[in-house]
Parts: sequence; C-alpha cells; structure tokens
Amino acid sequence: MNKASHLKWSFVVIFVLFIFSACNVQNEKETPTAMTNITATIRQLVVDTLVKMYPQVEKARIETGVEQTAYFWKKEDGTPEEFKDFCIENFVSTSDELDTAYSKIARNLEILYGNFNKMSVFLKEPLHMNMGEITAVDNMFGGYEPSSHLEEDFFQNKLAFYILLNYKYYSLNDKLKLEGNWNRKNWGYARLGDLITSRIPSQLLLKYGDIVTKADSYISDYNIYMGNLTDGKSDSAMFPKELKLISHWGLRDELKSNYAEKDGLAKQQMIYEVMRRIIMQEIPSEVINSDKFTWNPFENKVFEAGKEVKFMPEDNIRYETLLSNFKALKEMDTYNPFFPTYIEAKFNSEMEIPQPEVEKLFIELVSSPQVKKVAALIESRLGRKIQPFDIWYDGFKSRSGIREDDLNKKVKVDFTDAAEFEKRIPQILTKLGFSSEKAAYIGSKIQVDAARGSGHAWGAQMRGDKARLRTRVSEGGMDYKGFNIAMHELGHCVEQTITLYDIDQYMLNGVPNTAFTEALAFVFQERDLEVLGIKNTDPLHKSMMALDIFWGCYEIMGVSLVDMNVWKWLYAHPNATKSELKDAVVQISLEVWNKYFAEVFGVKDQPILAIYSHMIDNPLYLSAYPIGHLVQYQLEKQLEGKNLASEIMRIYAAGRITPDAWMKNATNSELSNKPLLEAVDEAVNTVRK
Repeated sequence: MNKASHLKWSFVVIFVLFIFSACNVQNEKETPTAMTNITATIRQLVVDTLVKMYPQVEKARIETGVEQTAYFWKKEDGTPEEFKDFCIENFVSTSDELDTAYSKIARNLEILYGNFNKMSVFLKEPLHMNMGEITAVDNMFGGYEPSSHLEEDFFQNKLAFYILLNYKYYSLNDKLKLEGNWNRKNWGYARLGDLITSRIPSQLLLKYGDIVTKADSYISDYNIYMGNLTDGKSDSAMFPKELKLISHWGLRDELKSNYAEKDGLAKQQMIYEVMRRIIMQEIPSEVINSDKFTWNPFENKVFEAGKEVKFMPEDNIRYETLLSNFKALKEMDTYNPFFPTYIEAKFNSEMEIPQPEVEKLFIELVSSPQVKKVAALIESRLGRKIQPFDIWYDGFKSRSGIREDDLNKKVKVDFTDAAEFEKRIPQILTKLGFSSEKAAYIGSKIQVDAARGSGHAWGAQMRGDKARLRTRVSEGGMDYKGFNIAMHELGHCVEQTITLYDIDQYMLNGVPNTAFTEALAFVFQERDLEVLGIKNTDPLHKSMMALDIFWGCYEIMGVSLVDMNVWKWLYAHPNATKSELKDAVVQISLEVWNKYFAEVFGVKDQPILAIYSHMIDNPLYLSAYPIGHLVQYQLEKQLEGKNLASEIMRIYAAGRITPDAWMKNATNSELSNKPLLEAVDEAVNTVRK
C-alpha cells in the first residue's frame, strides 16, 4: 500500500458542495415521503400549462423538471401559487437557452467553489503544516467550513430550483444505460443535474466539518517516538532517538523499509506490537506524541528514568473519533432521501460503483488461488515463514534491495526540503516524458509544503489557483520516505491540474472517483527511483510490478472489507458506545483475517487489518485504494510502449464521467481483477525460474 495522500480536505469540500443521490424522482411510487407542500394536483396543473406553452418540448422533460422542483419545495419557499409562477417563469424551452444558462452556472460555480476551497486551504494550514502548536483557536477556524451555507442559500435564492426545473438528474442505472450515446454536453448537463439532490441544513454541515477537522487533528498528531521503544532485553535502542513516526503510515513504511536490513525482523516485530496496542487501545496515553517516557510494547510497560511508572491507556479515543464521524453522517441521512444510509450514498452516488459490486470484486481477489502462490514465493524469498505484518511485504519493489540509508543520501543531494522539491517539479516531469513546456506549465500550478501529518494533496477548484502538495519533511531535511510520499502526491497534483485546466467543461472537472486519482499517484510513485536517476535494468521488472500490485491489493482489500463491515455494523447498532465499537472493530478484523488470511499465514485471530488511520478520520475512503491499484495496473498495461505524458493527458482529460465510461476510454476495457490475476500467474512462474 502506498502513502496516505487521500485528498482528504479537497474531498471534504466536495462532499459539502456536492451531496449526490442516485434515484430517479420521476416515478412517484418509488419516491420517499417528500418535504414538499406541492400536491400532485398542482404539479399536474403546472405540467399541463407548460406543455401548452411549449408544445415543441418533450413532455417527459417538463414532467421531470416539475417533479424535481416540487420534491424539494417547502412551505417556507412559497405558496403553491408561487411554485406555479416560478416554474412558468423559469422553465427554459430551447437548447440555446439551456446552453447559455449552463455556461453561466458553471462559470459562477467555479468562482464560488474555487474561492471557498481557497479559504478552507488557508484556514486549515495551521492544522496541516508545521506552524507551531495547534491551539483551540486553530481547531475552531480549521473546523469552520465557509461553504456550509451555500446549498441552503441556493434554495433560498431559488437557484437550486432553477437547476432542478431545467436539468435532469440521472440515476446511476440511467447513466450506465445512456453513457454510450452521450457527448460532452450531455455529460455536462448530467453533472449539473447531480448538483441538487438533497437539502441538508447548514448547521449539520458545519457540525460535520468541525468533527472531521478534529478527527484529522487527532490522526495528524498521533506520533510514536521510536527511539523510546525497548524490548526489555537490550540496553541499546533499536531505532534512532530522533525517529518519530505517525500511525499508521509512518509505522507501516518503517516496517516496509526493514526488509533490506540485517536486524529488520526484530524491528518489524516491535512495530507490529505497537500497532496491535493501538488497535486494542492498550497503548499508554503518555507515549503518544511524547518522548518523555520509554515504552516496552511487548509487555506494555512504561518507564521514566529507568523506573517503571503507572500509565493510563488511551481509553478508546480512536473509536470515539470514528463514532463521532458516524453519528454526524447518520444525522444527515434524513435529508438525503433517496439513500437511507451513508454507505449507499458513498458507493452508489459518489463512487458510482454499488457497494455489493465493490465487495464482490475484493472477495474475488482475496479468495483467489493466486494468493497462496504469491505467499509461497514471498516465503522462499524471505527464507522464513511469513508473519502477519508481511501483508506489507515490500520485496517486489525496485528499491527492495537498496538500503534506505543509501536512498536517503541520494534524496538529500537534490531534494533537501519541500521548497526544493517544488522547484524541481518541472525536471521530474520531463524525466517522466512531459515536454519542457508542459512540465513548466504544470509545475507552476503546484505548491509544495512540509506536512504536519503524513502528507496529502489538495486540489484547486478554480483556474488560477494552485494544487497543494504536502509531504512529511524530517528535521534533517527530506529523506527517502518523504520523497516517496511527495512522488505519490505529485501524481495527485498532476491529475488535479490536468482535470481542472485541460478539461473542456468545468462541470466535468476531476475524476470519476478518488480511486482514479489514486491510480495516477501510484503510477508516479512506481517511478520514484527513475526520477532519482536509478535505472531499473531488472528483466523481471514487469513481473515484479504485477506481484507488488497484487500483494498490495490483497492487503488493502482486506482492510477495506473490515472498513465496509464496520459501517454495516454501525448502522445496525446506531446507539453503540465507543467501547462496544472497539470490540466490534476488533471482532470484524479477526473475522476477515480468519476467513481470507489465516490459512495463508498459518495463524488465526490477528487484528492488524484494523490499523488504518483512514478508517478513523476519513469515512469509507479505503475502498478507493484497491480500486486505484486495479486501475493502476490496467493503466500500466495501457502505457506500455507509449509516451507516458501523452497518454496521461489524453486519459485524464476525460474528466468526471462514470468509472465505466472512463475505463473504456482509457483502456478499452472494464474495471476487473482478471488482467492482474492472469499476470500474477505468469509472474510467479517467471520469478521462480
């Protein structure tokens, strides 16, 4: 699994601005109880009036517009007579007028979304960047979402109703049926129709923004001082005194880096024990983000000046944070009438891949016979039985045989800090095949900052603004881990720039869902050594890449299955306490492990799949990673023998269409495990020879 970029804050802004549904409101029998004061009689009267006024307009379009408008019209929006007047005065009857209105709306949305996004970026800088201690004031401003009233303002000034009246909302099923015949204008109209399909009170959006900000701050400051860890057997520390790692990303990446170290196994076992204590919430509060105490995670004992001291366990703050996210989102479910749960809204609407299909895709891979084949290959390469933490086995990567100290030295020559990385972005892009002109153009639209947390990318929402690339920079300057993160985030920022500046219509800016930006981030991250000038002359490179992507999918699909099942459990137990939630998360992680991992690893009841920080501060995001890996592999196949830059610009210029249409445009195939599974069968045989 690669770095935790997750586009989180850009994603929060998008969530506030675009609350999607995926149900056709034309069929009144399928429509839930509406919030409207407009009766069926009034609706029919308005339809009949408009049909007479505009006989050249298809009756179905008039019926759809009136139904959509009536659905959200509340008593405070006006009387039934005012509803009728509004529809008659604002219905757009000609294609030219629709085009003109569409262009004007798109222009103004870019102004609003772009500037709201920019405000959020600046307000959250003290939380995301190393700007001193985070204070209560920082959290208050960081938790404030400037756009939280925008949706309700659109209803109050009737813009929302104008859109509802004139631009049809298409369900996911409708999009999949029609997309083959749609041109770019059809897509733009469809995305405008997606814009208004719920009516969430602004106070709930503000509340959620505050909760998400606090969750991010909790995760961003969750560091372990590795030099203060002890196994109780040796007087010397396993890790450098100055090494401070964030959970889970830093811990995981340190674990990965130790496959090339002589004493790596002992370090990995200690990291695994730290992770287990975090999951179980047995970790002493005193050792989180503090170097005051020494901690033996194996025995869970804390020492100060060589003497054992009492400690307080974290007390389920991890699960309390997750529970707060759930409660805030569940409170908004009522106002998203076509989807009774956030789970359905997340997958059917935002991701545009139904959750059962995602789950089926993941189970197919984690249950595949290829898993045991690759596990056996890993054991032969390690010379030992695989252990639970080997879900992060890193030995298929190009850098796996290179000591991290050597990579750190290489990075420090050219990439001393965040500012230097930003300066060298055009050079990086030219090495990847971009023309010098295009590389300079893209580079001018990316700002690089040192991150307080693990790192992330935050895209601009209007032309003229910059994408933000945040990466972790240690006190001694950028090291290989920070550079590797930065390459991942650079992939995100390149996508964000192309899909904003090179897109033909603002309403189509972006990608189908976050998995598709993760895919390009993985493509860039795969080429980090190439950028450092380390050529890969390994004839097994393609086979090793297939194995690496497959093993990464196996791990993160297991994690995602835990995440999805935790959310199903939450909806089944909405009044759960944080303690009950912890027990449920642990139990679910054990069940997923025992079903899909225990036989492969030869050990049962391991909770490690519950360690991911995304599960705590970014609801149901984790599925984007494995889908991103699958997209990445299909992209890599598409890129073979072609100019990487030209293909990337062609593929990502498609913008935010459905995943299905995007994949067909990009690779002439649908999203599937099949290409990767077939490649793994061949790769196992090739690498064994």
